[in-house]
Amino acid sequence: MDLQMTGKVVFQTGAGGRLGRAIALAFAREGAKVAVVDVNAQAAAATVAALVATGSEAVAVVGDVTRKADVERMLEEATKALGPVDVLVNGHGIFPNIPMLETTVEEWDQIFAINTRGTMLTCQAVAKQMIARGAQGAIVNVSSGAATSARIGGAGYCGSKAAVNLLTHAFAIEVGPHGIRVNAVAPGLIMDTVLRPGDEHAAGYVNMMLESTPMRRTGAPEDIAEAILFLAAERNSWVTGSILEVTGGSHCGRPHVPLSRNLR
Repeated sequence: MDLQMTGKVVFQTGAGGRLGRAIALAFAREGAKVAVVDVNAQAAAATVAALVATGSEAVAVVGDVTRKADVERMLEEATKALGPVDVLVNGHGIFPNIPMLETTVEEWDQIFAINTRGTMLTCQAVAKQMIARGAQGAIVNVSSGAATSARIGGAGYCGSKAAVNLLTHAFAIEVGPHGIRVNAVAPGLIMDTVLRPGDEHAAGYVNMMLESTPMRRTGAPEDIAEAILFLAAERNSWVTGSILEVTGGSHCGRPHVPLSRNLR
């Protein structure tokens, strides 16, 4: 399948992380040039090294997505090194699990600053560049299954990702007339190693999730990378404002309810 990524420039935040690296490698495999954006310089450099080892073109761009000046500087650096951006992937984020009764104002603000404001700032900056040069492009935000499924300790994280979903919808409306598509993926439980029921490391919460996942396995970073590639590809030019659930089916409901014809 030709995803028409050869020569495309991808500006990818959070690209130094385990999920981010898999996404960057997937784009590089399809011939894209990747601006590896991360607040951690060492992590960004490691991802660039992995991309260069495959023969791909990549550059590390370090900064804080919560700061408008940093975002604008990073976009300028990426553009000078690789060319104007064709695809934005917002893969940054934090996911603390703190009871709401114990959450401080500082913790709450940090969650929303990184997960939501950071997404807004990069979307704004990259879309402005695309519009200024009259280019069509694609934006893919990484949301979460938590955006539509609350969990204990998740008020901040769930709320910030729910905001990302609605930001995705609203921005798709605004920039669609310019030929810019805005979509998001909502991952389920992603592990470094895929786990299945009975695996020795599949204990506690993971086992509970596996029981609620129709595909009976955890996700891998590559599962999310492939979904992002799909949403970014030009061949899907009529797909915008979509929140693609990539969860193995865990978002569908409760598969372990006892069956019975007794309706009383």
